[in-house]
Amino acid sequence: MVRDIIGLVLIGLGMFMILTAIVGVFKFRYVLNRMHASALCDTLGLLLVIAGLIVILGINAQSLKMMLITVFMWLASPVMSHLIARAEVMTHAHIKDECEEINQCQSK
Repeated sequence: MVRDIIGLVLIGLGMFMILTAIVGVFKFRYVLNRMHASALCDTLGLLLVIAGLIVILGINAQSLKMMLITVFMWLASPVMSHLIARAEVMTHAHIKDECEEINQCQSK
């Protein structure tokens, strides 16, 4: 009973983080802001959901597979986010007008 409650709380927190990422994607106007909101929240949300599932199911072969999925996501997500941000910076013609950090770096 306690294990189920802890698992459901973790899954609920994970779903809240994923919902926060969805709201951030629709709220922000600029692609780098959208990417930042979604990249941070989806990795944490996935970790919490899978941790809740592992708590509910217990330690077995399925939980090992879920841990491997989490490790892969935690390794792949920063790389994907970096590549998307790099492509946006290289291809966006007016990025200096929209991004404050680039303007600060260019003025130094």
